[in-house]
Amino acid sequence: MGPVLAGVLQLLALIAALALAYRPLGDYMAKVYSSDKPWRVEKLIYKGIGANPSAEMRWTAYLRGVLAFSAAGVLFLYLLQRLQGVLPGSLGFASIDPDQAFNTAASFVSNTNWQSYYGEQAMGHVVQTAGLAVQNFVSAAVGMAVAVALVRGFARARSGELGNFWADMVRGVTRVLLPISVIAAIVLVACGAIQNFSGIHEVGQFMGSPQEWNGGAVASQEAIKELGTNGGGYFNANSAHPFENPSPFSNLFEIFLILVIPFSLTRTFGRMVGSLKQGYAILGTMAAIWLSFVALMMWTEFAHPGPAFDIAGGAMEGKEVRFGISTSSIWAVSTTLTSTGAVNSFHSSFTGFGGGIQLLGMQLGEIAPGGVGSGLYGMLIMAVIAVFIAGLMVGRTPEYLGKKIGTREIKLAACYILITPALVLIFTAAAMALPTPGNSMTNSGAHGFSEILYAYSSGANNNGSAFAGLNADTQWFNTTIGLAMLLGRFLPMVFVLALAGSLAEQRPIPATAGTLRTEKPLFTSLLVGAILIITGLTYFPALALGPLAEGLVA
Repeated sequence: MGPVLAGVLQLLALIAALALAYRPLGDYMAKVYSSDKPWRVEKLIYKGIGANPSAEMRWTAYLRGVLAFSAAGVLFLYLLQRLQGVLPGSLGFASIDPDQAFNTAASFVSNTNWQSYYGEQAMGHVVQTAGLAVQNFVSAAVGMAVAVALVRGFARARSGELGNFWADMVRGVTRVLLPISVIAAIVLVACGAIQNFSGIHEVGQFMGSPQEWNGGAVASQEAIKELGTNGGGYFNANSAHPFENPSPFSNLFEIFLILVIPFSLTRTFGRMVGSLKQGYAILGTMAAIWLSFVALMMWTEFAHPGPAFDIAGGAMEGKEVRFGISTSSIWAVSTTLTSTGAVNSFHSSFTGFGGGIQLLGMQLGEIAPGGVGSGLYGMLIMAVIAVFIAGLMVGRTPEYLGKKIGTREIKLAACYILITPALVLIFTAAAMALPTPGNSMTNSGAHGFSEILYAYSSGANNNGSAFAGLNADTQWFNTTIGLAMLLGRFLPMVFVLALAGSLAEQRPIPATAGTLRTEKPLFTSLLVGAILIITGLTYFPALALGPLAEGLVA
């Protein structure tokens, strides 16, 4: 069996698994977020944090909950790292420097999980489990809560109330993320991923120097890092490391974990707004973009010219032999089209066009299918933009799901789609213009520029993957990427929740003969076109200076 055919069969198996999980998981999440009966353990949590889960919140109160909880998470994780040197279970590692501690705290709380350090050489068991792993759960739950709040904005009428943030966040952890993660961790342990709290021990010699490894609760963190589209690895090699991702089966299983909640949330959306067809339309848009990107990535990695590529059967540089080109391509597309950032190959070693596909996947806003929660609300914002464009073309006031898209709504949607590109391009321009940041580039020319552009695209879009050729552990990059991650995560949430509140205050508009049928394939095509055109107009000049220039020269 050839590698291309093997890749296609693995892709079909992945699609079949996602299709089998789509309906039950989507319906289950709709029931979770529509329930008003807390579990016993949830009652204890609410009592501990002093929250009333039955109290409805308007968008301003919901936003205050999101920001207060996230700010507390940043402070706690920062202090935990700064105190690591005196904590038990630190494996002898020193406390983390202030700039890197800020960067890591911002990274994990914002669901980015960008890492400018070697995990196995910097973080002990306490920071890994009590700090980073906990944030993997709660940061993902925050994204899901914000998405559900926007869905309620479409579903509710003349109330302005979006539910309760504390209830949504807690239920997301206890009823969705935690149960699935437990099962996933058991599967990964069965595949060979490690799960222990052992110390550092020597495993051999290399060129006269001892080779040492430390253990850790790897399988459990690997499960939630993929399921919650987080991405931070226990080891520097991330999911290319055999302790995290031992076999081809575990590799395909982890891709499944990355995609299953973002895709299934479209059915949750359809259930909650009372029209499964609307959910299918959003699903179709996400699936069309994802499949197109996978096909393009496989093509450019298999067909790139050159004698080295011909001998290896494709662009094998930087890829694990046990995974090959096919699943490395599927993973790279899946991790950059979601906010995961976990890698099973080195993205910097992909072909010029392959690197451009990864960059474009993040710059689309990671909406196909996107992160848990963030992908759904990002796609719904683009749907609002597409409806507005359609209204302009026919001279009719735009409507979506029975809600009028007026001046206030379109301004909020426009602010949402402008904030992340502004962060990416401004920080990239500053890094290229100043003399010091450029010293961190391993490569010069177009590829060096791509390293900088990739870093800020990854940070501001809350992805977390890296081009691997950039030394980002400097005060400049730790600080600016940390700011990009926080602003790129929480400023868009402000506009999402404000839009949800505005929609929830409206009365439903009955459908007429002139209403745009947003559940039809025509609207799906319009939505795909709007996404590609808006992203292309925004980022094409920067992409032309980096991966496109590199790909054309090669």
